[in-house]
Amino acid sequence: MPGSHEVTRRDFVKVVAGFLGALIGGVIAVPAVGYVLGPSLQGKSSKQHEIEAGPLENYPEGVPVLFSFNITKVNGWERTVNSHGVFIIRSGSEVKVLSNVCTHLSCRVKWREDLNEYICPCHDASFSKEGGIVKGPQPRPLDELQSEVRDGIVFIHFAEGKKE
Repeated sequence: MPGSHEVTRRDFVKVVAGFLGALIGGVIAVPAVGYVLGPSLQGKSSKQHEIEAGPLENYPEGVPVLFSFNITKVNGWERTVNSHGVFIIRSGSEVKVLSNVCTHLSCRVKWREDLNEYICPCHDASFSKEGGIVKGPQPRPLDELQSEVRDGIVFIHFAEGKKE
């Protein structure tokens, strides 16, 4: 018959192999593209944590006390534990909570009772007891975290994520 075209075995195998290859490629590509683009599509989100810091009487009046805690983050099969610290300063039945992270290059500051200041060991920055800048290259005071005292227990509201 003129104009009729017979499909040979070789042509059939080529078509089936091409179809299966495209199908397998698509099955692999769709999740891979989602994995790569997913974080950028989710936007910035900071997860809030309420951390129980213990009874109010554990914190002496007017003395910054370092309180350390861990936050576990699970991303698929990956489990990450991050250590955080804050200074809790009690004033009567109220508390002020300051981050122990220097606002210059994120080094951990230490309270020096003899100087009555927080000292950053990285670039000789220092902060007042209330977190204000005393000297150094830091661009802003220590970050203050929201907190509350409920039934004699101190709670810290900690937001994960980078400050703007």
